[in-house]
Amino acid sequence: MTDALLLAFVFLVAGVISVPIASRLGLGSVLGYLLAGIIISPLLVLLEVDINSLQHVAELGVVLMLFLVGLELNPKKLWALKSKLLGLGGGQVVLTAALIMGLGILFNQDWRTSLAIGLVLALSSTAIVIQTLTEKGLMKSDGGQSSFAVLLSQDIVVIPMLAFIPLLATPELIASLSQVASVATAGNHSETVSFIAGLASWEKMLVTMGAIAIVIIGGSYFVTPIFRFIAVAQLRELFTATALMFVIGTTLLMSLVGLSPALGTFLAGVVLANSPYRHELESDIAPFKGLLLGLFFMTVGAGINFTLLFHHFPLILGLTLGLILVKAFTLLILGWIFNIRGSNKWLFALGLAQAGEFGFVLLSFTVSSAVISQQVADMLLLVVALSMLLTPILFIVYDRIIAPRYASDQTAGHHEEFPDENKIIIAGSGRVGSTIDNILRLANYHSTVIDFSVKRLEALEQFGVKNYFGDATRPDLLEAAGIDEASLFIIAIDDPEQITKLVKYVKEKYPDLHVIARAFDNNHVYDLWAYGCRDIIRENFDSSLRMGRSAFEALGISHEKSGEMIDVFSQHDKVSMVEVADAHQIGVPFHENKTFIARLKKYLEEKNPQLQAEMKRIQDKNHD
Repeated sequence: MTDALLLAFVFLVAGVISVPIASRLGLGSVLGYLLAGIIISPLLVLLEVDINSLQHVAELGVVLMLFLVGLELNPKKLWALKSKLLGLGGGQVVLTAALIMGLGILFNQDWRTSLAIGLVLALSSTAIVIQTLTEKGLMKSDGGQSSFAVLLSQDIVVIPMLAFIPLLATPELIASLSQVASVATAGNHSETVSFIAGLASWEKMLVTMGAIAIVIIGGSYFVTPIFRFIAVAQLRELFTATALMFVIGTTLLMSLVGLSPALGTFLAGVVLANSPYRHELESDIAPFKGLLLGLFFMTVGAGINFTLLFHHFPLILGLTLGLILVKAFTLLILGWIFNIRGSNKWLFALGLAQAGEFGFVLLSFTVSSAVISQQVADMLLLVVALSMLLTPILFIVYDRIIAPRYASDQTAGHHEEFPDENKIIIAGSGRVGSTIDNILRLANYHSTVIDFSVKRLEALEQFGVKNYFGDATRPDLLEAAGIDEASLFIIAIDDPEQITKLVKYVKEKYPDLHVIARAFDNNHVYDLWAYGCRDIIRENFDSSLRMGRSAFEALGISHEKSGEMIDVFSQHDKVSMVEVADAHQIGVPFHENKTFIARLKKYLEEKNPQLQAEMKRIQDKNHD
C-alpha cells in the first residue's frame, strides 16, 4: 500500500510541477509530461519500478481518448471521411513503409526485417497528436481533420499488421528463438488470455466479427437503457463507474479477440455519438482520460534507456531525425495530392512525423515472432520514444514559425482591401457564418472571414471575400485581420468552448467592440453573458420559434395571430433570461445551481400567468 501511494505521489508531484511550467513557456502539456518522466526516471530506477507494466495501465488513457473522439462523431460523419481514411491514411502507411524498407535494404538489412521496421515506424502517436491538436484548437482545421483520418486508419491497419508480421519471420531468428526458453521482449509485454488462440483462421474471423457486432449492437440498444436505469439513482459516482465499466469492458473484449482496444472503444464512441447521455459520458470520462494520458507520457519519458542512448547517441539521433524527415516528406506529398494547402499541409506533415505508442507493442511482437532481433528492437524503441519526445517541438515550430508566416503573407496581400468604414470580421464560414456573410454582402457590407477550411476560404476568395485561414482565438491572427479597426465582430464558429474563449478574450481586450456571438444552448448563453457579450444568438432558437408558429397555424390559428403569439413568447423569453442571468455560475450546470433554480422558479411563477393571459387574449381576438 505504501509503495503504491509513494509511486502515485511521485508521478502527481512531477506532473503538477512540470506541466504548468511547460505550458507557461509555450511548450504544451505533452512535452511537460515527457520531461517530468525523464526527470523522475532515476528515482523510479531506485524504487525498482517496472515502467513497462505501468505503461500498460497508462495506455488506457489512449483508449479513453479515442472513445471521447468517437463520441464527437457519428456514422454519417465517419462515412464522410472514407476517402481520407483510404487515400490519406492507407497511402501514408504504404508509402512510409516502402521508403523505410528501401532505406533498410540499402543499409544491408534483410528485406523482411526492413519491411517489418517500415510497418512499425509508419504508425504515428494518436495520444500526442490528438491531445496537442485539441489543446491548440486545431482539431477541426483541414490539417487537423486529415491528421485524425490518418491516425484512425493507422489504428485500423494495426489489425492486419498483427496477422502479417509473423509471415516475415527469418530462419536465423527462428532458430535463435527456439534455443531460448524465455525471450525478453522489446516492450516486456507478457502473454495474455485470448479467445482466438489455437483457432483456425475462419474461426478467428467469426469471433472477431462477433466481438465487433457485440460492441455495435450493445452500444445501440442496451447501453442507453442501462444508463437510464443508473440515472434513476441520481448518484453521479455510479454513473461514472458505469461509464468506465463500459469502456474498460469494450477494451477487454477487443484485447481478448486480438483487436486494437483503441479502435474498439473508438467504434463504441461512434455508436453512442447520438445517445442522450453523450455529454454526461464526456464530462465523466474526461478527467480520467487526462490523468491517464499524462501518466502515459511520463512513462514514455521515464522508459528511455539512457545507457543505450548515450553509447549510440549519434546513430539513434540520426535515425530519429531521418524517420521524421521521411514521414514529413511522405505526408507533404500526400497533402499535395489531396489538396491540403497553406499552413495546413505543414501542420499535417509535422504533426504526424513521429512514431507512435503502438510501436512499443509491435516491436515486442516482432521480437517474439522472430522477425526483428532483440538488439535492433532495443535501438528502435529509443527511436520511437525520442521521436515522440521531439513531437511537441515540431508543433512549436509550426506555431511560432510556419503559422505566423502564412498569416502575415495573407495580411500583406489583403490589408489594403479593407473598407474605410463598417469593418466587419466573421469568425467561421460554415453554415452560419456563410449565410451571415451573404446577407451582409447583399446590403453592400464587406466582411473579413476567418476560418480553418482552406477549401471554403478559397471558394469565398473567388467572390472577393477577404479571408484568413486559422484559429480565430489566436490574438496574432485577429490583429492581422484588423480587429483593432473593426466595428463589428461576429462569432459563428461551431465549437462552444472556442466561442466562449474568444468572447472572453475580445471583451477583455476590446471592450468597446460590438460582438455578436453564436450560442449553443441556454447554459452557453449565460456563460457568454457573464463574460460581457450582450448580443447573443442561440443557434436553434429562431428555427424553434418558426416551428412553434407553424404548430399554432396547424391548430387553426391564423398566420397573423400565430406570429403575434410567438412574438409575445420571444420577448418574454429574452426578458426572463436577462432577469436571472446574474444567478448563473460559470461551469455549474443549471440543475446543480440552487440559486439559479430558485430565481427562475420565482420569476416564472410571477410572469407565467401574465404570459398565459396575453396568449389567451390573442386567441380570443382571433375568434372575434
